Amino acid sequence: MHKRLSEELEKRLKELFLAKILKTYSAMADEARKETASYEEFLLSILRQECESRRQKRIARYLKESRLPLEKTLNAFEMKRLPGKALHQVKALLDGEFIDRHENLLVFGAPGSGKTHLVSGIGQELIKKDKRIYFTSCAMLLQDLLRAKKELKLGKLLKKFGGFDGIIIDDIGYVQEAKEEMEVLFTFLAERYERGSVMITSNLPFSKWDNIFKDQMMTAAAIDRIVHHSVILELNITSYRIDCAKRDVTRPEPKEKRNP
Repeated sequence: MHKRLSEELEKRLKELFLAKILKTYSAMADEARKETASYEEFLLSILRQECESRRQKRIARYLKESRLPLEKTLNAFEMKRLPGKALHQVKALLDGEFIDRHENLLVFGAPGSGKTHLVSGIGQELIKKDKRIYFTSCAMLLQDLLRAKKELKLGKLLKKFGGFDGIIIDDIGYVQEAKEEMEVLFTFLAERYERGSVMITSNLPFSKWDNIFKDQMMTAAAIDRIVHHSVILELNITSYRIDCAKRDVTRPEPKEKRNP
C-alpha cells in the first residue's frame, strides 16, 4: 500500500512539474514526522522549497538572456569611490521600485569612471528582484534596430524589447552615426517612454547630445522623453584605470631575498 501510494504521488508530482518536491518530499516527510509537524506546516515547507528552486532557476535564466558582463558585480565595484549623493542613490535603486514605475536611470561620467561596471552591477541586483534586464552597447543596439528596419521587422524587435523591464544602453556618448541610425534610436526611445525603463551610460552631458542626434528638434524630443521620470547619477570621479596605474607605480617593489 505504501509503495503504491509513493508511486502515485511521484506520478502526480511529475505531472505538475514539481521537480524539487519530487526529489525532497520523502526526506522532508520523515523530518516532519520526527518533529510532529502539522499537515499544513509540512505542505508549506515543501512549497517554500519548490518556489525557491524555481526562483533560482528563473534568475539564472534571466542572467543568461540579459547579456550582462556578469563579472561586473556590485561586490566587485569600489563603492567608496562614489560621491555621497551617488552612493545614496545607488542604494535606493536596488529595491527595483524605479523599474516598477517605468523610470529611467541616466549615468554620466568621464571615461574610466566605472559607469558600465556600476550599471551592470545594478542590473544583476535587479534581476535578483525578478526584473528582466537586457544589456547592449549603443552601437550594437543601432545595428539590431537598423537591420530589423531594413528587413521590415522593426515592430517585432520592439515588441521583443518590450518584454524586458529594463534595457541598459551602454556608451551612448561614443556613437556619432548617420541620421538613419539616430532615427531608429529615437523610435526605440519613444516606444519605451512610460512603458519600460532604460538605463543609459554616457560620457557626454545633455548639452552635447546634438553630436549624437545631429538634429536639434530630435535631440530635444529624445532628452525630454528620457529625462521625464528619471534618476540621474553623476560620477564626478577620476578614472579607475588611471588610479590603479598610479597605485602600481607608487607601490614599493618587494625586497630580494638574500641567501644566508
